[in-house]
Amino acid sequence: MDCHGSSFSSFKSYFHALSDTPRRFLRRAGSVSTTFEETSRLRSRSGVDMRKNLRWYDLICFGIGGMVGAGVFVTSGTASHDKAGPAVILSYAIAGLSALLSAFCYTEFAVHMPVAGGEFTAFLTGANLVMDYVLSNAAAARSFTTYLGTAIGISAESKWRITISSLPKGFNQIDIIAVLIILILTLIICYSTRESSVLNMILTALHILFIVFVIMMGFWKGDTKNFTEPSDPNHPGGFFPFGAPGVFNGASLVYVSYIGYDAVSTLAEEVKNPITDIPIGVSGSVILVTILYCLMAASMSMLLPYDLINPESPFTGAFVGHSNGLKWVTNVIGVGASFGILTSLLVAMLGQARYICVIGRSGVVPVWFAKVHSKTSTPVNASAFLGILTAAIALFTELHVLLNLVSIGTLFVFLMVSNAVIYRRYVSIETTSSWPTLSFLLSFSFTCIMFTLLWWLAPPGKPKGFMLGACSLAAVGLVQLFVYMVPQVRKPDFWGVPLMPWIPSVSIFLNVFLLGNIDKPSYVRFGFFSAVIVLVYVLYSVHASFDGEQEGNLCQKNIEMVKEPIDIENLTPKL
Repeated sequence: MDCHGSSFSSFKSYFHALSDTPRRFLRRAGSVSTTFEETSRLRSRSGVDMRKNLRWYDLICFGIGGMVGAGVFVTSGTASHDKAGPAVILSYAIAGLSALLSAFCYTEFAVHMPVAGGEFTAFLTGANLVMDYVLSNAAAARSFTTYLGTAIGISAESKWRITISSLPKGFNQIDIIAVLIILILTLIICYSTRESSVLNMILTALHILFIVFVIMMGFWKGDTKNFTEPSDPNHPGGFFPFGAPGVFNGASLVYVSYIGYDAVSTLAEEVKNPITDIPIGVSGSVILVTILYCLMAASMSMLLPYDLINPESPFTGAFVGHSNGLKWVTNVIGVGASFGILTSLLVAMLGQARYICVIGRSGVVPVWFAKVHSKTSTPVNASAFLGILTAAIALFTELHVLLNLVSIGTLFVFLMVSNAVIYRRYVSIETTSSWPTLSFLLSFSFTCIMFTLLWWLAPPGKPKGFMLGACSLAAVGLVQLFVYMVPQVRKPDFWGVPLMPWIPSVSIFLNVFLLGNIDKPSYVRFGFFSAVIVLVYVLYSVHASFDGEQEGNLCQKNIEMVKEPIDIENLTPKL
């Protein structure tokens, strides 16, 4: 094979690379690294290894800290008032189940650390997730300013944010406190993962104490009649005032409150015993957070009838509107929410740096991002770059603008992971054809999309019920036919998703279903950022990856030479 040197060594070389883009794209876009490549050759690009000093209790605290942020204090109000009523409790349970199923899929990849799917789809997925982290962290930092003001009785809008009239609306309020918080946390995560874990444990413990306080106050001062009786008799009553559609609408809305557990899987390289610690840490944190959310929703529903709950500030509104003089509790809520935002920020910033570190090892972004500092054993370059980028966005961009840009990308990533874990179990690059598995995934996804469109768009009535039932039977039949026709080629010795392929299939369905409730601006955002990501891949990543292949670092030949009869997963210790 001819070698033209680095594609970026000169303008002439780069223009030659651009002219060769179609061939390089076809060669590299579908390339797959073996487990051996991921765990040895590519990891060596980081230089120093990250220290393995985390255990399952660290991961549970990271998971809880990553999920229990500001989300539940915002989404629960809208979900109860406009969507589900008191049945928002079930909405949280359904969203938690969806998150748990996705967490199983994440865990399998975190334990075994392979790459399933092609380089292009992996880059599209990873880059979108990193951008979602950056935007959601910027939103969380700005909400920290608001809740901190609530805690001490100061209006953040008038006292702490600077309005610049010459800037467009939505980008004209300068938030210095949000920038300072992000930069301080960036320094902490650059210094040490162990110290970050200790800080996270402290903040998480304080936040859980606060949540328990809110739950106890709700059950103490609340009234169970509010579960079934609205304040206005003209409004729908009962525990399910908006029926089953309302419950699922609420689940779509509150799912954003579970975003953050995936950051735990990014810490796999720093876990002492990943085979047992990661499954316990990821699934345990999701289960505990689901229980907390359901109890918080019950507490909120007992304090006020659902039609009196403030959609924007449900818990502070519930205590302010209560007749027993509980306004002081709003200050406590401000303090507790501030702790929650700090923990979710800390975990998310740890996760986003490790995502881009792994992407940097593949060469599709500069390898500079993959470097691990020799003294701190942390990805300092990636942490610093993303911290500064997040701070810059948080400085100008208002909360409502940022929140419209987050959910769809994260659900898209969860959907891709669920598909990838099925692909990984049923396809071996050298020994099996990928078409039976790909055909199943495409057919099943299409059936899920049809079900979702019918659920949200079809008018109520018997025809709708018949079509929904037909789609459900078709989906179940496709899974059963796939189980019967296509054997698994890889069964993990350590830990894997149980009931394969049923659990990932249910996860695919739930993610597609929840995507059906995302608003139009989010899809516009997703299309715009995806176009930018594709442009970066075509103009830079595919050429850097192609250079790596020529040099033998990302070698297609290596995949052919390391033929995976020597399967890393099957090298179970015999001691």
